[in-house]
Amino acid sequence: MKQVKLEFNGSWVLEHRGDSKLPVDLFIDVFSAIIGGNISVSKSTLTECELLLNDSILTFEEIGTIVADILKNEFSIDKESDIAKYAINDFENNDSPKKTEDADDDNILDKLFNHNKSEQEVKAVEDFKNDSLKERINALVGVDEFKAFLNELLLIAPYVKKHNTAQAFAFQNYIFSINKGCGLTTYLNLFADVISDSGLFKFSGENPVIEEKLLPPGNESFDSVLSILNGYGKNTGKLICIDISEWMTNLSDKRMRDFLSILEDKSSSNIFVFRVPFVESDILDEISSYLADVLFVRNVSFPPMSADELADCGRNALKQYGFTAEEDTWELFKRRIVEEKSDGRFYGINTVKKVVHEMIYRKQLFDARNNVDSNIIRSEELAGLVKADGEGLDGVSALEKMVGMEDIRKSVDEIIAQIELAKMNKSLGHPCLHMRFVGNPGTGKTTVARLIGKILKEKGLLRNGNFFEYSGRDFCGRYVGETAPKTASMCRDAYGSVLFIDEAYSLYRGDNDSRDYGREALDTLISEMENHRDDFVVIMAGYPDEMEQLMKGNAGLESRMPYEIVFPNYSNEQLYQIFMKMAESSFSCDESLSDAAKTYFDSLSEEFLSSKSFSNARFVRNLFERTCAKAGVRAQLNDSDSFVLTKDDFNLAVSDRAFEKLFEKKKKSRIGFIS
Repeated sequence: MKQVKLEFNGSWVLEHRGDSKLPVDLFIDVFSAIIGGNISVSKSTLTECELLLNDSILTFEEIGTIVADILKNEFSIDKESDIAKYAINDFENNDSPKKTEDADDDNILDKLFNHNKSEQEVKAVEDFKNDSLKERINALVGVDEFKAFLNELLLIAPYVKKHNTAQAFAFQNYIFSINKGCGLTTYLNLFADVISDSGLFKFSGENPVIEEKLLPPGNESFDSVLSILNGYGKNTGKLICIDISEWMTNLSDKRMRDFLSILEDKSSSNIFVFRVPFVESDILDEISSYLADVLFVRNVSFPPMSADELADCGRNALKQYGFTAEEDTWELFKRRIVEEKSDGRFYGINTVKKVVHEMIYRKQLFDARNNVDSNIIRSEELAGLVKADGEGLDGVSALEKMVGMEDIRKSVDEIIAQIELAKMNKSLGHPCLHMRFVGNPGTGKTTVARLIGKILKEKGLLRNGNFFEYSGRDFCGRYVGETAPKTASMCRDAYGSVLFIDEAYSLYRGDNDSRDYGREALDTLISEMENHRDDFVVIMAGYPDEMEQLMKGNAGLESRMPYEIVFPNYSNEQLYQIFMKMAESSFSCDESLSDAAKTYFDSLSEEFLSSKSFSNARFVRNLFERTCAKAGVRAQLNDSDSFVLTKDDFNLAVSDRAFEKLFEKKKKSRIGFIS
């Protein structure tokens, strides 16, 4: 294995700070392109780099000629110039590099790495490093507390070095309060770069950052972290992030105290960061007080990002690939983020990157199909990025097309009329927009809630009209202090839109359950509903009896949700109409299908339809999807391009064993259907 070491003069590098690529990066790119093969970069800073040629058959002289040519052709630097120094060595395993036979006797390494720099040159290089770090820090989106913290470190670094007090800094440890998927790894690596490049701490090895998680309380909870500490016994100097979420309520446990004592012994040679979810400040202070009994710790909080901040992250991610996007494209991006959040499963920066990658793919697919090439992404090039918004109908028209919604539509019209009146009459105060939907599953509550958001947006009563759907338990955190900020963040996302909470009654489990976080979530929700009563719509939905219990068990909740809409079960005829509407709007249908469907739905007993477990339109959709699956298999077996739903497909779907299981539980309660 051969090694190439190169260092540029710091002042000269500073003069090239405006170049599209720094000299070190340009050299690495050109050298790698010429050499090819298996090359790894073992070191890369602002002024120097080290490259390992793992399987090169080139001689030292040939490699030296290539390096000299690159310096001359790319930078106009002669071999004898003091602007750049380089050396080529044998390199075996991780031992110190062996000096080559043809190296100069005047010790080129001393010239290269230990030559005397003027005080002005040293200051110029340090200023360049600080400016580069500041640019990276200022490029961060949100996280103002973290940015202030890093800038504070850059401010204090010269004083630490001047007075040789780096050892005191090394004893500091940190608590990062940040949710999963919010960029922890990125922040840890930037933190490591700041304290390393500013001279506050010296790391060992290529990868200074290690992330580990403590298992829930038990005998093996600390094993993974302890094995790392033991493994680095002779090679200290790491930034070790330990997720202590599972121990947040057990910090006084003797096992935790013993573990912290071990960390204390190693805190001068490692930097420890303890990760917990984003929690309330008083809870974070409490966690800090436990750790501070043994360690010197500091808190840094990372609040969840807003929609605009996530869009800024998307812009930065897109920029890394050399792409930009028109402004209306970012509105499309925000709609996609709303979709990603609306099911309760959102992974922060990781989801943003996923959407950006999909945007780039769809953009380039559009370019390839249309024989164009551009790095500017337009909204019309991203077909399919977000779900189609209905059938192009306005909200009122879409509601009118729904089966069995005549009474619901009248209730919605009355509610919107009251809201509009309150908006126009300033003496009535800010109108309250919150509602509760009562009914069994599959009766259209979610669809109507989505359309209400659309209607209110079209009438100028809501700013955005987006739709966020969660279940009641989604608002509850796993740890003490996590629920309130989590609930507040979910409400903030929904400002100007609809926040739909299905199974809302699951938030209330009685006043005697002190270990449940539902009460805390409800208290935060009620506060948000009051403080933003005219800026977003909270719609709570669930079974009639449970929703009544929820209202009675929470003083003030019912008065803050003045509008109630009752959703009755669908009749046999309405279920049949829903099925045929699904079928005819999606595929061609054989005439026999309608008769078979009509006979089947008419056969369902009233006892079955009125049971609490019957899922109404969801039941119909399940049957429709199974009918489509049967038709699809038939078309494939017949090698046919036509896709027509028939009576036989329907009957096969009804008799499908998996579908029949939907009835087995009900048969135990003497509920069934007439065959």
